[in-house]
Amino acid sequence: MKKIILVFSLAVAALVARADEGMWTLYNLPQAVYEQMKGYGFALPYDRLYQSDNAIKNAVVNFSGYCSGVVVSPDGLVFTNHHCGFEAIRSHSTVEHDYMLNGFYAKTYADELPNKGMFVRFMVDQRDITPMLEARGIGKMNREEQGRLLDEVENELIKEVHAKDANLEFEIKPFYEGNKYYATTYREFRDLRLVFTIPKSMGKFGGETDNWMWPRQTCDFSVFRIYADPKTNGPADYSKDNVPYHPQYWAPVSMNGYREGDFAMTVGYPGSTERYLSSYGIREMRDADNAPRAQIRGVKQDVMIRHMRASEAVRIKYDSKYAQSSNYWKNSIGMNKCIDSVGIIRQKADFEDRIAEYQKWTGYLKGKLDLGLLGRLYARRFDASRQLTAWMESFRRTAEFNDRALLIAGKPSPVNPKAAKSKQYYVFKDNSSEWDADLDRDVMATLIDNYRQYLPAGHEPAFYHTIQSRFGGDTRKYVDWLYANSILMKSGTKIYLHSKQLQRDPGYEYGRELMALRDAFRKDYLQGGDTIAQQEQYLCDAKIRMEQDLPHYSDANFTMRLSYGQVGGYQLGGHLSGYYTDAQSIVSKMEAGDRGTIDYQVEPIMKQLFGQADFGPYADKATGKMQLCFLTNNDITGGNSGSPMFDGKGRLIGLAFDGNWDSLSGDIWFDKRLARCIGVDIRYVLYMMDRWGHADRLLREINAR
Repeated sequence: MKKIILVFSLAVAALVARADEGMWTLYNLPQAVYEQMKGYGFALPYDRLYQSDNAIKNAVVNFSGYCSGVVVSPDGLVFTNHHCGFEAIRSHSTVEHDYMLNGFYAKTYADELPNKGMFVRFMVDQRDITPMLEARGIGKMNREEQGRLLDEVENELIKEVHAKDANLEFEIKPFYEGNKYYATTYREFRDLRLVFTIPKSMGKFGGETDNWMWPRQTCDFSVFRIYADPKTNGPADYSKDNVPYHPQYWAPVSMNGYREGDFAMTVGYPGSTERYLSSYGIREMRDADNAPRAQIRGVKQDVMIRHMRASEAVRIKYDSKYAQSSNYWKNSIGMNKCIDSVGIIRQKADFEDRIAEYQKWTGYLKGKLDLGLLGRLYARRFDASRQLTAWMESFRRTAEFNDRALLIAGKPSPVNPKAAKSKQYYVFKDNSSEWDADLDRDVMATLIDNYRQYLPAGHEPAFYHTIQSRFGGDTRKYVDWLYANSILMKSGTKIYLHSKQLQRDPGYEYGRELMALRDAFRKDYLQGGDTIAQQEQYLCDAKIRMEQDLPHYSDANFTMRLSYGQVGGYQLGGHLSGYYTDAQSIVSKMEAGDRGTIDYQVEPIMKQLFGQADFGPYADKATGKMQLCFLTNNDITGGNSGSPMFDGKGRLIGLAFDGNWDSLSGDIWFDKRLARCIGVDIRYVLYMMDRWGHADRLLREINAR
């Protein structure tokens, strides 16, 4: 009996030690996790998370397929991060009306700006359909067959869903490395309008200097509104006749703030984690993915920023592209440093030894899980993996010419299949307003030169010989020649896909050579890929079986997840980090901006707003300070940007927008001791809406208390 009690006690202790880790699905949240949340200070009943009409999940949205957001008013206002709304802000900006530089406030409904292609999705329902798929033999199929079955079942279930409501969307995704499958139903609203944004100097305050760092003072928020059909209050394509959406539930906004140790919870759409990934997979991620990505993006961004700083028009075109590239550049650098400093590969390998012992002792997955085979397959494809990453980072979505050359060279079938062969053509629309020719050419030439170091012997495309023999090794001259002589850059011209003219076109030849190179790498990379995926699935299965007394969450896959923990700091450079920043700290950085630090430069009005002594109702009642950003140990990753941060009563206290440097291993390893989620205090958001934006109508609508 004592032995049984000891084993049980150890299991409970392990659960408590790991409780903050996890991105949990809401519909089947383990009771043990809910009890731990209550122990931390969560005060709402279980059904307020997912089941009831006023469940928290009903206020949280998938923001346009790449971020998260939260509805905060009865008229459909949505808060998300500034960087999540950045492309919408940029698309409405011109040199004359630069909303990125100067901010924007729609003083009436009529002034709110529509955004083509943007949307929000509400999760309606989620369920486990694994038994249905197992009954149809999914476990005995290869990856291609599984894909066909999933498409087939998804189409069947979509018909059932649409029979009830044509406005619903539906998807099936794998969970637990494909050991389970969940079906999720959504309601998608396609008329989303920009309502409010502060200047970029504040919405991106600190820029790349502070990205993934603490302390932070970034006021990372923007405001949108959902519009709906006036007759049904349901989804509708954009129309001037649409009206603000009236949600059944919206998140109450709190002015009460937080204290160190208070319960904190994020609910949102984390994009992708690989916490169950093997040591071999992490080694590939470090050396074949992150290392070349960081090197190549660093080279590209140096060219981009030089052109952006020389021209306001160029900056407007590339601000969003630069930010997206830079974020994952720094992420790759930081993740690799964390992998090495924490010793993640060694720790994973040690755990895999335990799995092997468990398998030997129990016979579980005998004849299926083979860790030795997994290691050999990863080693076999390593070079191809690294080369494929370098190719993608150098040529895919890096320059307008590359985009066009790869598109035409990669077309397996005609654009207009009904037309005669002589009439099968493609036309590039004039998109010159979206890119700058001089920057584009510089980036393209620089990356062609940089890519030489990744080319394996015997794989050098013919265009490198052309650069040397015809242009004396000057790649920029070669690029200028391509732009001047290829039909690909003649917008509005019909490019006949089977014409002799196209076959002789230098841009088409360049694209074909790049595609042939990629296809060779891809072929080598895909060999053994199905077996690797199967072995990783078995490894996940074995881990969950070995630790069956503990709850387990699935890796993030951009479905709604809950993470929870507490407000609090960490040890930073041998000192306590503090758990919030205040107005004085941003003033100090603004003064550094006056001395030349570009990322801390702001408009004079901002110094006035944060240099005063009285912040009225926006100051924290306990500290008396204007608090800007704060830390929790919530488990987040990319996609969580804009996720609402709730207190124990389900009230909105902030928006998650970043993690600290020590959280950069979070996609593969959660470090409870050091990893922190950084949120913008909702009182800071409201202060800027009030004192800078004078957005009285919005503040009344939000009705923060």
